[in-house]
Amino acid sequence: MTTYPAPAERDESELSLAELCGAGARMAPHWVAPADPAPAPVSPSSILGVVVPAASARLIAATAEYGG
Repeated sequence: MTTYPAPAERDESELSLAELCGAGARMAPHWVAPADPAPAPVSPSSILGVVVPAASARLIAATAEYGG
């Protein structure tokens, strides 16, 4: 007589990716976070003490979008 093992009980931690995405979509409305206020703009004259290595400055200066 051939015996077959009983299917293992499925543990909650063994959810498929589709099931996990579905659970996340169902819970998402409960976790609505308020929008953060936009940070206030900073004037360039108040930015002090920033040191940029010469190699980095040359790299940015040579990039078409930024200077070269």
